[in-house]
Amino acid sequence: MNVLIIEDEPLVAKDLCNLIEKLEASARIVGVMNSVAAAKAWFAQNPAPHLILSDIQLTDGVSFEIFEGQKIQCPIIFTTAYNAFAIRAFKLNSIDYLLKPIDENELARALHKFRSVSTGPFAESFLSLLQHFDAEPRKHKERFLSLQRNTFVPVAVSQIAFFSKEELIFINTVEGEKLLSDHHTMEELEQLLDPALFFRVNRQHLVHIQSVARVKTTHKGLRVQLRAPYTTELDLSREKVTAFKQWLG
Repeated sequence: MNVLIIEDEPLVAKDLCNLIEKLEASARIVGVMNSVAAAKAWFAQNPAPHLILSDIQLTDGVSFEIFEGQKIQCPIIFTTAYNAFAIRAFKLNSIDYLLKPIDENELARALHKFRSVSTGPFAESFLSLLQHFDAEPRKHKERFLSLQRNTFVPVAVSQIAFFSKEELIFINTVEGEKLLSDHHTMEELEQLLDPALFFRVNRQHLVHIQSVARVKTTHKGLRVQLRAPYTTELDLSREKVTAFKQWLG
């Protein structure tokens, strides 16, 4: 039995591999993909596996994007932290789900279900699932953790002025504090933040809408001036001007 895992958390992916190999002697892990892009590239070069275990929210998008436009020929077990509405949709469409952290007994149950169902096309079920998921409002993170002297401290989104990337990513608060974030990429943060509140001004900065004091026009695009206590001015390229004005308006 060939199994493909789509999971962007290395420790979760490793645990899944170990559990599957423990529970299914015939299982062969044919790949571990950590992003939408990587999974799409894998499917373009490989035959479909017998079973897919896929996280929903990946660093570069939602895993449903991987399967759009493709004929789903194998069952998918989703791993998710989403609420009961989405979970009911998974069950309704005979596509199983696992809540994180993954429980061994629940995984065993899901694998038993896989063995007992047909491996025929799942396209109609998947489309129905996608409709259910799209109807469910997406939840965004309301607080982040900062690392201070080997201690994690929660910071509410309302207290964040902007995120900045240097060698590491920092949380810059409305009070002028500069705190170390526990996230590794700006792309990951973009997926977690509410796009109505935060905008990726450039490669190094994600700005909260309440932190924008004024905007100046430049020959390159726009220059964003932040509210006190910050004197920072951030350049915005011409390509982003229209989207930024719509967001700000």
